[in-house]
Amino acid sequence: MDTEALLRRIGVEHDGQPNLDALNRLHEAYVDQVAYESVQFQLEPGTALDVEETARRIIAYETGGYCFQLNGVLALLLTELGYDVTMHRGGVQTPNRPAGVDSNHLVLTVRGLVEDPEREWLVDAGLGNGLIHPVPLEVSDIHQDPFDLVLRRSEQTTGWRLDHDPRFGVFGMDFEDAPATLDDFAGKHLELSGDPKSGFRATASVFRRKRESIVVLRSVGRTETFGDHVDSSIIETPADYFAILADEFFLPLPQYDTARRDALWRRVWQQYEDFLAASAGS
Repeated sequence: MDTEALLRRIGVEHDGQPNLDALNRLHEAYVDQVAYESVQFQLEPGTALDVEETARRIIAYETGGYCFQLNGVLALLLTELGYDVTMHRGGVQTPNRPAGVDSNHLVLTVRGLVEDPEREWLVDAGLGNGLIHPVPLEVSDIHQDPFDLVLRRSEQTTGWRLDHDPRFGVFGMDFEDAPATLDDFAGKHLELSGDPKSGFRATASVFRRKRESIVVLRSVGRTETFGDHVDSSIIETPADYFAILADEFFLPLPQYDTARRDALWRRVWQQYEDFLAASAGS
């Protein structure tokens, strides 16, 4: 991986030994500048999990990623910068998915910071609407605008549980203490990125985690959630859709020609119409 190119892509310099200030800046810039997105799976299914290839495409602005890709690339970056990184199997609980660890999420922990080399930190750039900064791996209440979160020991596994703010569609995330490798996520990646019934194939979603808000584009519906209010709008033209992807989510999609852009627009607009029809019938 071209470490310097990725650092330039997210607008961060890293010099010296691994330290907390640098880790915070890296994490915040990464989740702000590299979109959590499933646009990449709308016109064709995903291919085998290859974080080196994902890193190349992130640098070229051809894609963002989702949990396996984003945290996989971040693990490479942090390791090359001298951090001690461990991967863990996790599982995200939503209204449609029960709590438990089924490898549908890749989680990172980091140690080796100069301030306290043995202290562990939860690092997770792969939730979309998750952390803006790493947090110490210890029982605690966490406020990171606009979220109130809780980190505690898991009831599902010998590991940890991050309780999410229930307003945002994710109830929580459990992960094991035991270390994992990328191979542990290969099958689940092919399922989530390839099965037409998977949520990642069924709806084009893009997330940007900003310091005080979370911006989400689902099909053509844009929302930005702050601590005290939510701004919402519908994107009504393909020109506006692709402009928002490029300008707000840093996803210009240079590999999409006119035909592919037309096909993607028709697909996301159909997803919106299907949502309206389902809402009217419920």
